[in-house]
Amino acid sequence: MKLTWFGGTTVRIHIGGAIVVVDAAGAPAGIDAAELVAGADQVVADFGAGLETVDAAQFKPRKPVRLLDEGEGLPDMMIWSAGPGALVIDAMGEAPLLLVAGEMPALGRWADAAVVALFGDGAGLLARGQALLGMRAPRLVMLGGDESAVDMAIDGLRAGLDGTGLVALEAGLALEA
Repeated sequence: MKLTWFGGTTVRIHIGGAIVVVDAAGAPAGIDAAELVAGADQVVADFGAGLETVDAAQFKPRKPVRLLDEGEGLPDMMIWSAGPGALVIDAMGEAPLLLVAGEMPALGRWADAAVVALFGDGAGLLARGQALLGMRAPRLVMLGGDESAVDMAIDGLRAGLDGTGLVALEAGLALEA
């Protein structure tokens, strides 16, 4: 999985052999939204407001298919809303991906193996991170915000990581997880 953050909640994700773009219309000035979505397999607008909703507390990632059962190719990547400002992406062969720009949804055990990207300003980023780490210890947490927001979140989250990786997203640079 490779995630490129452009600012705000605009991200381009290579996951499970597919390309997903989230909130291309909200891309910062200087980023061409048409170019951003070029080649994308799926474009998610409004941070998934129109997507089918999944209960993140009960969600279970799909089990990998056996080679004998694979057929023509891997099953499609699936994207659900986990509530306002939260997306769950499930792709075969990848860790589940949770993107959160709103309130942190209640999470099930699957989140312990997940990669989580949090977006927001300093107080919002910190609050989302604390809510997440209060429930679960995911594999990796990525922080998308300006430098002061990320610094504030790192300072507030550092003590509660308990083995969870923590990285800052930098606008325009891809991060492989």
